[in-house]
Amino acid sequence: MALADSHKEAVLASHPLLRHLKPEDLRQLAMVAQIVRHPRHATLFQKGDPGNSMMAVTRGRVKLCTFSNDGREVVLNIVGQGGMFGEIAVLDGQPRSADAVTLEETDLLVLERAHLLPFLTSNPEALSRLLAVLCQRLRQTSEDLEDALLREAPSRLARGLLRLAETFGKPVPGGIQLTIKMSQQQIGSLIGASRESINKHLGEWTRAGYLAAEGGFIVILDRVTLERIIEADG
Repeated sequence: MALADSHKEAVLASHPLLRHLKPEDLRQLAMVAQIVRHPRHATLFQKGDPGNSMMAVTRGRVKLCTFSNDGREVVLNIVGQGGMFGEIAVLDGQPRSADAVTLEETDLLVLERAHLLPFLTSNPEALSRLLAVLCQRLRQTSEDLEDALLREAPSRLARGLLRLAETFGKPVPGGIQLTIKMSQQQIGSLIGASRESINKHLGEWTRAGYLAAEGGFIVILDRVTLERIIEADG
């Protein structure tokens, strides 16, 4: 999908990593950036593919995942509007460390490493922000590993739902609705639990009034109780 450079500048200016750049710097990036539309369930890249670009989601959602030797999917992250992925490839140029698949029709702003790396070198502020993003991702990965090793399934599920609500939640009467549809298998892959365990706890919490389901979307009705479940396993 072709967009005018002025439109691309607006997209770049709205991104947390780049919004503080000078107008002339945004204009420079817009000239080399591309915005590409992908259909639902499109594979953007696979683990091991050349890592030569960074992507920002301007519309839609992308799943980052990998697979075990027996074919079990592990969901590493779900990136929504305003989020980015592929940053590591911008810095080291190494192969992709996971698969990226669209969960719905998605527009991506793509910055190739060959264009972005010289820009970052000459813009220390942008480079510093990119490193801060990577550090935050590392902290998140450490927390996820700690959860998988030390927390029980109910605590991991409660924490996973609240994290999804931070990115994909919208206020509704009585609670917070997740604006992303996820199967029980996908939720299990995201937090490292079996589908059967997810089914059990979602059912129990729905009957207890902590959660509800509306049109296939999960609604968190009792955030306080979910937080207590997490604290009890801390």
